[in-house]
Amino acid sequence: MRVLFGVAAAILLVACSPGIQTNIPESMAKAPPKGEATDTTRAANAAVADRLPLEDTSDFVDATRGLLAQLKQDTITDVDGNVVWQVSRRDFIDGDSPDTVNPSLWRQERLNSEHGLFEVMDGIYQVRGYDLAVMSVIRGDTGWIIVDPLLSQETAAAALGLVNDTLGNRPVTGVIYTHSHGDHFGGVRGVIDEADIEARGVPVLAPVGFTESAVAENLLAGNYMSRRAVLMFGNTLPSGPTGQVGVGLGPALSQGTIGLIAPTEEVPGRGTVRVVDGVTFEFVDAAGTEAPAEFMFYLPDFNALCTAEVATATFHNALTLRGAKVRDLLEWSRVIDYVLTEYGGRSDVVFASHHWPTFGQENVETFLRGQRDIYRYTHDQTVRRANRGETQFEIAEELAEPAVQSENFDTRGYYGTLNHNAKAVYQGYFGWWDGVPATFNAHPLEAKASRFIKAVGGEEAAIVIGQEAFEEGDYRWAAEVLNYAVFANPQNQVARDWLAASYEQMGFQAESGAWRDFYLTGAQELRNGLADAGAVRTRSREFVEGVPTIELFNALAVRYAPEKLSREPFELNFQFTDIEEEFVIDVGNATAFPRPGVQSDDAVATLTLSRDAFNDLILQTRSFREIAAAGEASVEGDPTALLAWFSALETPDFWFNVVEP
Repeated sequence: MRVLFGVAAAILLVACSPGIQTNIPESMAKAPPKGEATDTTRAANAAVADRLPLEDTSDFVDATRGLLAQLKQDTITDVDGNVVWQVSRRDFIDGDSPDTVNPSLWRQERLNSEHGLFEVMDGIYQVRGYDLAVMSVIRGDTGWIIVDPLLSQETAAAALGLVNDTLGNRPVTGVIYTHSHGDHFGGVRGVIDEADIEARGVPVLAPVGFTESAVAENLLAGNYMSRRAVLMFGNTLPSGPTGQVGVGLGPALSQGTIGLIAPTEEVPGRGTVRVVDGVTFEFVDAAGTEAPAEFMFYLPDFNALCTAEVATATFHNALTLRGAKVRDLLEWSRVIDYVLTEYGGRSDVVFASHHWPTFGQENVETFLRGQRDIYRYTHDQTVRRANRGETQFEIAEELAEPAVQSENFDTRGYYGTLNHNAKAVYQGYFGWWDGVPATFNAHPLEAKASRFIKAVGGEEAAIVIGQEAFEEGDYRWAAEVLNYAVFANPQNQVARDWLAASYEQMGFQAESGAWRDFYLTGAQELRNGLADAGAVRTRSREFVEGVPTIELFNALAVRYAPEKLSREPFELNFQFTDIEEEFVIDVGNATAFPRPGVQSDDAVATLTLSRDAFNDLILQTRSFREIAAAGEASVEGDPTALLAWFSALETPDFWFNVVEP
């Protein structure tokens, strides 16, 4: 079963062209370039190569150090034979960068392409290159402690298999989720299951707030985030020098089954000690930095520091392109400074949940200091400039690249960027608005577009302006003008083609893998239409089974369309027979509010069933009639009220438009 979620995204191929026609005269039908770098793009990428020390091989030494084994098979597949991961998909990333890829991003993706089982030091290992994230494995007294079991259970199982085949078969004796993003817990069922956890008392440790945060992104806001994640991660793009080359944070998202097993403990505080299978962990809470719930940890038995996703070999996102809550760069820098001062001087290695480790105490301290400084610089300089009256757009345009970025590859914007992170800092303090009265209640883009086209003299005039900007190498202005033309008339194929060409050149120049993917996927959707994928499942049984019941009701609440309620407001009681939980749903004219732990004397109906049967209803694998006929559910009172509530729950389409109306 496939699933989409906040940090993951769709894994489907692009459909045929929608055959959109245009009324633009033939004289306007000059074909824009497609799939090749313009002179402007070649010059821009060459300037990057001239400016950066791309010949520095120190990262390659670290990224290849300790290689023990690699997967023998080229593909990892699911139970139905679908390809979840293909190793050879990245074979093209070798040698010098092509004109169609920013050479700095190309270097990063050569490093991300190093794959296999690596020994960090005796007793600490990493499996890298078989998913977006890295799975770390720590040898305990009796078994393996798994840190961040990847996104998909298939890739996690293959990773653990590689460990056991190479180092000897051992049971999993502990699981650590460093934070609440799916690429760090979604594969857990590939390494262990609930029955094994309960039978052997295996600890599953996560940071405080993990469960709530994981559910919020994957169920509450999962549909919208997942759709935008398709663009951010380039899932529908072909791999290659004119397509997806990597995300900067890692190679790509795997395309398998995502699950969730609830943690046995959410660990609070800084310096909190837990011993797992004989290994001592000192946990450091980092909530509100890279994720709403996150921790790092120090291993005193190894003199090793794990920085989770708080400090990796890239400048991260203050606001991710798929959408999320704004992250606090001030706190982010403080947390890194804490581990720098507390553990930097006694760490022989620092490893993270993405990329490769940094070895040697002096290098560890240099790495942490640089990571700290790029987040603090972006925060402080954005606020400084805002305090003197600059808007988020002016700040992003003028904020200079600091020496800590120009002199260190691990702080460069391969994922987050100085540009959009400055805007996010501004948003965190001052909101989405720039303070200009004209922009506070401006027309939506589609309405604004038609007015713009009228103001410049029609579609043909707008396209001429866009073409001229394109020929001058001003792809940002070309895209803005041509975007108005597309939003005013999405049937205008000439405007679509030139807008796609503008996006493509910006993608070819982007140092951020996420920016590249967004631009190139946007170009692809303009040229070919949306992926003809049919229905897309935004949740799976493997995930839903691990979600607390109250969070399932919260997820249903954000699907409630009050205008579809066919009767006067009412209350429903729910009683779950196997987990001994009860709820009231207050179904009203504005909300369907869930209330745990109580029953209402005024409820018009009481539904009694098992949680497993409720999961079937949520996943739409069985109807209520089928469940009731099997004797697994009963209704006391008015059953039509239950139907009225279910009928008012909306199932949103996944493939909604983003780059056109």
